[in-house]
Amino acid sequence: MLVLYETAAGLALFKVVDEGKLKSVDSISKVFSTPESAAQSIKLQEFSRFGDTIEALSTATALVEGKISQSLKNLIKSTANIDKEKLIVQDPKLGVALSKKLGVKLADTTVALNNEIARGIRQQISSLLADQNNAMSQMELGLSHSLARYKLKFSPDKIDTMIVQAISLLDDLDKEINTYAMRIKEWYGWHFPELAKLVVDNLAYAQLVIAVGMRTEFSESSLDSILPEELEAEVKQAAILSMGTEISDEDLLNIRELCSQLVDIASYRSQLYDYLRNRMIAIAPNLTTLVGEIVGARLISHAGSLVQLAKQPASTVQILGAEKALFRALKTKSNTPKYGLIYHASLVGSASPKIKGKIARLTAAKSSLCARVDALAENIAESNAEETVTPQIGIDSRAKIEARLRMLEGRFTRQMASSSFKQKNAKGNNSTAPAPTSFNTNTSMYNASADSTIGTEDAKIIQKPKSKKEKLDLGTAETSAEPAGYEKPESKKRKSEYSSTAEEKKSKKDKKDKKDKKDKKDKKDKKDKKDKKDKKEKK
Repeated sequence: MLVLYETAAGLALFKVVDEGKLKSVDSISKVFSTPESAAQSIKLQEFSRFGDTIEALSTATALVEGKISQSLKNLIKSTANIDKEKLIVQDPKLGVALSKKLGVKLADTTVALNNEIARGIRQQISSLLADQNNAMSQMELGLSHSLARYKLKFSPDKIDTMIVQAISLLDDLDKEINTYAMRIKEWYGWHFPELAKLVVDNLAYAQLVIAVGMRTEFSESSLDSILPEELEAEVKQAAILSMGTEISDEDLLNIRELCSQLVDIASYRSQLYDYLRNRMIAIAPNLTTLVGEIVGARLISHAGSLVQLAKQPASTVQILGAEKALFRALKTKSNTPKYGLIYHASLVGSASPKIKGKIARLTAAKSSLCARVDALAENIAESNAEETVTPQIGIDSRAKIEARLRMLEGRFTRQMASSSFKQKNAKGNNSTAPAPTSFNTNTSMYNASADSTIGTEDAKIIQKPKSKKEKLDLGTAETSAEPAGYEKPESKKRKSEYSSTAEEKKSKKDKKDKKDKKDKKDKKDKKDKKDKKDKKEKK
């Protein structure tokens, strides 16, 4: 049995002398307790020393990722009787790669035993590799610095930063293209105003201005490479009948310079989009399959990194990008938003307005799952450049959402059809049904008590006590048995009907007070006039 162990100076293969002592954790700790017992149980068989720091760094990075480096491959091939021996490897991923590619037999030991053996060798490495102590002390510091620099250079955060910067630059380029196109149409529109309505595409508009120039040359130019035949004929006809003003050659030169810049920015934008799509497929394949590269990149950019997006719950992913609307709704106690950046996904956009919220919630849940798989999952099998990893979780999640969307759309369609059918039936029943007939149920019944010939006093003694209904019937019969021509005297009206209410009394009192005041005032005025007249006569 052989044990593979990596050091800063090189790779070592140790031969296990007594396999029985390495079958339990307690026995392994006893074996490696002293240098003498360790030297009796395990011995160095092969040692492959690194030539320089670059080789050491490449081997260390390959071992960290679970891959086979060239130094390890040379060591395995140069070892005698490697096919007959079983190998103990600390990293299970590296062990699977060795067994698949080089046909090495792995020992039937647990991961805990492998780690304990590696810990014991590390504890007594100075005595087991006495000849390599000087080289190891020199290589440890340099290799640690190089490995740290390599990890910092190719960290996942740096890769996420590339995606964040690419999507931000893509948005900036879109704004610049729109600004340049608006300026070109306003500038060239003075010369050929009808062209902006016929050619809506900004890139085609700029290419036409560069290719043709003056509107008088449109009829003589061939525009097959830019416009279709029908639109080309309309543009040429509009150029002949155009109402635009004339411009100089210097004006046209500046307009063409601006158009060339627009074309260059548009071509660079297409290259940047391809770069972003490739990076998203490489870093987050499941998320890209589910929501697309643009929406996935925006989610990563808004969260900060793919790891930060994976830490977010599905409810946060659903409203990511709508924070302002969320806090405004919480402040005003109104309805919170149903979706943010995820609204631009094709799955949410294809849903009808009534079920957009449900599809957005389901898409956010699956997006959170895909982001966690892309950020945190580790493939045990080695992924080569030739092998393409299939984003199976993203494909399955998209299929489930599409099935759910079809089911909800079908249910909504059935509900609409049933409601319209009920309305039609209700209208049909109302038009054909006859009007309900009203019957008078208050018919007078024959009262047998009115036929009694017994006196009133005797009847009171003989007759049984009657119920309220019978008494009421008896009363009606007696009143109906009055002689003809008899008129019942009218009852006196109650005093309350003739007495005025409190409001009427108050209004009468107010009127009386006003009248009294007016009379007093009139009397006073008359008296004053009389006094003045008397004084005048005396004078």
